[in-house]
Amino acid sequence: MTIYRYTAIRARQADGNEVLSIAVRPLEILSFAQIERVGREEGGDLRGFQRHQIASHIKEIRDYLARGDALLPNAVIVAFIDGATVKPREGNVVDLEIEVGDEKPGFVVDGQQRLTALSGLNRPDFEVFASILICKDYNQLRQQFVLINNTRPLPKALIYELLPSVEGLPERFSSRSLAAKIVDRLNFAPDSSLRGEIKQHTNPAGVINDIALQKLVMNSSSDGAMRDLSKYEDFEERAYTLVNEFFTAVKLIFGQEWVGLTPKSSRLKHGAGIVAMGYVMELLYSSQGATVADEFVSGLTQLKKYTAWTSGAWHFSEVDVRPWNAVQNTPADIGLLASYLVRALKQDLRRPRLVVNQ
Repeated sequence: MTIYRYTAIRARQADGNEVLSIAVRPLEILSFAQIERVGREEGGDLRGFQRHQIASHIKEIRDYLARGDALLPNAVIVAFIDGATVKPREGNVVDLEIEVGDEKPGFVVDGQQRLTALSGLNRPDFEVFASILICKDYNQLRQQFVLINNTRPLPKALIYELLPSVEGLPERFSSRSLAAKIVDRLNFAPDSSLRGEIKQHTNPAGVINDIALQKLVMNSSSDGAMRDLSKYEDFEERAYTLVNEFFTAVKLIFGQEWVGLTPKSSRLKHGAGIVAMGYVMELLYSSQGATVADEFVSGLTQLKKYTAWTSGAWHFSEVDVRPWNAVQNTPADIGLLASYLVRALKQDLRRPRLVVNQ
């Protein structure tokens, strides 16, 4: 057991929480705090929260800090759930004790790139400020990470991937949190038709844009099938099943335009195609009552002849004919593609079917 002792300044903020500031050597921070990289457990559960290191950014910081006149006023933020004890002295001055056993009790919430850069410098007397936050539980720790980093240039994909595992965030995160939760399950559930195909911070090998799929879910939740399903207690299960079944049918009907392809080689797996096909799902749900793969198959089969996912041209109108790969992931092109697919399918669904008398 190793004990680190510091004189700290305490800021009076929320009851039941401690917010402190200390001056400390960077290597000491790494002795009692870990940088927990975001990743997935074997079963697919999210662990950690920190993005992976950016080598060029670390080198840039290290090159600057190697100078004798370098200053670093920005504090590193370290959070504790346990292992840290505060003892009052006088006024806002307190004693902070950090106990380190087999595992480091602290978590670096902000400043990991600076800390990594400093750890490689030969400046043993260089100190930084560290803001110490003692949290009630791991959820509050993650909550603070999201709130602190959401105003900084952190990858949005990482923020969105963390949302399903964090409670107590502002209302503006709620719809995105539901969408991220469903997309997480689509990417990692054993029964998912999209398992492993969605590109996320923890699954860089995926090819489907996770934000495009989240947009599909948010559109449906706002004014579509998922809004209807929200009346059920098992709403999230039904929402997941709806999207999963739809893409099961998509892969069955458009297999040649899907399997083994990327957004560059197939506009069906492109962000524009994913969001636009969400409107096709909505049409088949509202007009045909489709909720499972077999019920989506008929409509998708009728739609197939109007598509140009991997070759040919999109005939949006008599004067607007574009090569298959000219559709871009912009609001204008997504709207154009969605309107075209829905309009073509509606017209085809209204056509009378030939009935052969036996």
